[in-house]
Amino acid sequence: RIDIHIIHIMHKVLAWPTDKILLCCYLSRRLNQLSSHDPLWKRHCKKYWLISEEEKTQRNQSWKAIFISTYSDLGRYIRYYATLKKAWDDLEKYLGQRCPRMIGSLKESVQEEDLDAVEAQIGCKLPDDYRCSFRIHNGQKLVVPGLMGSMALSNHYRSEDLLDIDTAAGGFQQRLGLKQCLPLTFCIHTGLSQYMALESVEGRNKYEIFYQCPDQMARNPSAIDMFITGTSYLEWFTSYVNKVVTGGYPIIRDQIFRYVHDKECVATTGDITVSVSTSFLPELSSVHPPHYFFTYRIRIEMSKDALPEKACQLDSRYWRITNAKGDVEEVQGPGVVGEFPIISPGRVYEYTSCTTFSTTSGYMEGYYTFHCLYYKEKFFNVTIPRFHMVCPTFKVSTARMVSEDAVETNHNEYAVDEDEDSTDTDEYEDRHRVLDIPAPSGRCPRHT
Repeated sequence: RIDIHIIHIMHKVLAWPTDKILLCCYLSRRLNQLSSHDPLWKRHCKKYWLISEEEKTQRNQSWKAIFISTYSDLGRYIRYYATLKKAWDDLEKYLGQRCPRMIGSLKESVQEEDLDAVEAQIGCKLPDDYRCSFRIHNGQKLVVPGLMGSMALSNHYRSEDLLDIDTAAGGFQQRLGLKQCLPLTFCIHTGLSQYMALESVEGRNKYEIFYQCPDQMARNPSAIDMFITGTSYLEWFTSYVNKVVTGGYPIIRDQIFRYVHDKECVATTGDITVSVSTSFLPELSSVHPPHYFFTYRIRIEMSKDALPEKACQLDSRYWRITNAKGDVEEVQGPGVVGEFPIISPGRVYEYTSCTTFSTTSGYMEGYYTFHCLYYKEKFFNVTIPRFHMVCPTFKVSTARMVSEDAVETNHNEYAVDEDEDSTDTDEYEDRHRVLDIPAPSGRCPRHT
């Protein structure tokens, strides 16, 4: 005979999972009594369902009753619910103080039968982490700004909405190149979407999330390359939320802008500090031909403790731009984005610009030349810190690989080996000369 108090301590210290507690009910009357002890269920209600004391009071039920009733509804999502619910709660709390209009666009949750109906409609099973998220919120209305981030240049704007389940099902793809892919987001300005692969077909991994990137050099319209943004819905959504709520993505004009700031990418010259954030734009990029488009946001700030006579005006800029091959381009010109900002103590000036690379990565660095307003003949340079730009992992379309195999069969004297997941553009450029395809002309202007 084991003392009931000792068993209670074993449960509490060992933190037995719910299935073990339930099994105890069938071993003996004493263990049945112990397994029904309400405090044992409190921990599991908080761990798996994030039930608070306040919510328990409102529901006027025991912890065990709350756990069982919640499990009967959401039990299949017990691995994901707490993580996704916390992500949604953190996002709502953070944006509620900064972008209340965006929070107002969120839709109420859907029920199991709604998700089952969508599966029947598209003929594919939805992953449990995706289903679980929609049991908390059914995406958002098609509004601007979108929940999944924005990006703006002077002549280009993107804002992605998180699609509700019915809109996503309506956009389910069965065509070649995007076979069995479900859209997760949509931008009403550019038509851009992030897709989730519901099956392992056309070179994609199951539940992989990506931006589509049509192959502009292939004759086959189903040749669609992919910029990978996530390996699962859970990882994709929670990593995005974490960047938002930790300040990794700035809030500008009530929108989430997906600029990434490296905390080491800051340089101070005297009283002036320059910092840089960058972002990759998949909708303006391509793998074939290799054209990778990046935008960067620069912040120039003079210390509020600087003396008034330190006020100055920006005259010119100098850039040293290096791609992954080590090729260097130098750019020098008056002002920035057509302006000659005046910087004074405590004042901040920010601007957005862009650049492109023919390689998958590169970096920029340089300096600004200022003159003092009080001593007009005094000029000095302010360092712009080196900042790196790297495109996300991408996959080459299997349709391109098939067509290239056909070309290589007809031109075997020019055969080139290719790794399907390679981001090495050297291979592409060698093959580019073999096929005698005209080189892509022009580059993006160095400022917008």
